[in-house]
Amino acid sequence: MPVKLRRSELAVPASNPKMIRKAAEAGADLVFIDLEDAVAPELKAAARGNVIEALCSLEWGSTLRCVRINGVHTRWAVDDLIEVVGAAGQHLDVVMVPKVRAPRDIWFVETMLDHLEGQHHLDRPIGIEVLIEEAGALAQVEKIAAASPRLQALILGFGDLSASLGMRAARLGYPGDVWHYARARMITAARAYGVDPIDGPYGAVKDLEGYRAEAIAAAAMGAVGKWCLNPGQIPIANEVYAPSPAELADAVAALDALEAAARSGEGAAMHNGMMKIGRAHV
Repeated sequence: MPVKLRRSELAVPASNPKMIRKAAEAGADLVFIDLEDAVAPELKAAARGNVIEALCSLEWGSTLRCVRINGVHTRWAVDDLIEVVGAAGQHLDVVMVPKVRAPRDIWFVETMLDHLEGQHHLDRPIGIEVLIEEAGALAQVEKIAAASPRLQALILGFGDLSASLGMRAARLGYPGDVWHYARARMITAARAYGVDPIDGPYGAVKDLEGYRAEAIAAAAMGAVGKWCLNPGQIPIANEVYAPSPAELADAVAALDALEAAARSGEGAAMHNGMMKIGRAHV
């Protein structure tokens, strides 16, 4: 399977065609056109037409094309899938599923996609991304990560998860990173089952240094990308979640040292004054 970058995942409301056009050119690795939280209930049906038009007519380049449907427990989810996949499935890479509570929610979307791809003769399978933003989802995130071969990414959704967990809005008195456990568990589950762990949004869109700091912390824990609520966050995510020139140079030097050690009959090598490195380092 080819690598699909998800360093930056840009959100854009399905009810705003102008913003969707700008998003297609913004340089994000993935753009998700949002039919869920960003669209008022009375506009959801009409907004599907904007999604279809954008997928079929805009030039997306290397950007992955994604739509966030409404939750499977809502009255909009089935028509979201039927209308968008039916009219634009050949231009759609990923379906993002919000407010998942258990593997059965993913199986529902998986089964719908199986039928719709067959009905419309689509020869390229559409992937699934899942938002971990319910207490029930976090409690069984390992089962969710293993639920479907279509699953490509898990995303930590801070806003809804904080509500589901009953967190105090100001998180008064907490001595550390309130999201450390949730991040660690989601990332571990994603890595264990071969899907991408994506860090959630940073709401203070003008605080770019705060966004950078949070992105770096999540990257240090193993996340491969982060949501962007504003195009200004995209270059930061693309930088943070890519290897730096120094990291690349160090990796090449480590590989060269191991190759030299192997030629001399040794199974490990010294590198940058470190204790001997071996195959695990590769």
